[in-house]
Amino acid sequence: MDVFVPHSARVYDWWLGGKDNFAADRAMGAAMIEAIPTLPSMAKENRRFVHRVARYLVTEAGIRQFIDIGTGIPTRPNLHEVAQAIAPETRVVYVDNDPIVLAHARALMISSEQGRSEYIHADLRRPEQILADARLTDTLDLGRPVALTLIAVLMLLSDEDDPMGRLATLMRALPSGSYLAITHPTQEFNPAEMNAAVAAATRGGMTLVPRTRAEVERFFDGWKLVEPGVVPVRAWRPDDGDPADPKSAYYWAGLARKP
Repeated sequence: MDVFVPHSARVYDWWLGGKDNFAADRAMGAAMIEAIPTLPSMAKENRRFVHRVARYLVTEAGIRQFIDIGTGIPTRPNLHEVAQAIAPETRVVYVDNDPIVLAHARALMISSEQGRSEYIHADLRRPEQILADARLTDTLDLGRPVALTLIAVLMLLSDEDDPMGRLATLMRALPSGSYLAITHPTQEFNPAEMNAAVAAATRGGMTLVPRTRAEVERFFDGWKLVEPGVVPVRAWRPDDGDPADPKSAYYWAGLARKP
């Protein structure tokens, strides 16, 4: 682990008020906040989306299996805690490539007695490695529907990294009735601020690729979007009484079902 190179999971941790980060992560986080002052609140909106989509998937879609890629440093409640509070038998496999997330894997694996929670130290750029990992195949039944969640992670892959191809490999491995949930930053709500954030990330050696709504919708190609479709993250089935401008968080969010 190179503590002098910022990592997205640790930058997010700092934005969320965590302590598992280093000076390089805090410097990157501060530079991006200088570009977009409301970034910490946007990070929190991504976490709230995770909670809402997990509740929908368990309660309304009947999902009992999850693969969460780009997990990040644990922030309670974690995905499995939300899901297992409703259906204790739910099983979750977390995936991340940050050694600090690996160090927190035990916290991620505190599951209900009826369910199971596992962690894989792996990279989205190697989807075949994720799918072949014994911890995944021992935990999940890939013959039954699975929810695949990628929260603020596809932004870390440039077009040259072929994010659509990597994601398609995972999508093909999942059976009919599976779901895909994505959040992704966009330049469409405030181009000047997002361009400044991209410049700050680039100076710090970190990839940040905002994408348009049409580009995010293409990640779901072949699957049926769940209402309300790809919308600002705050507008995806918001909890009652949220008065905020949906575009105040510069992320698209969506959920789709495999036919």
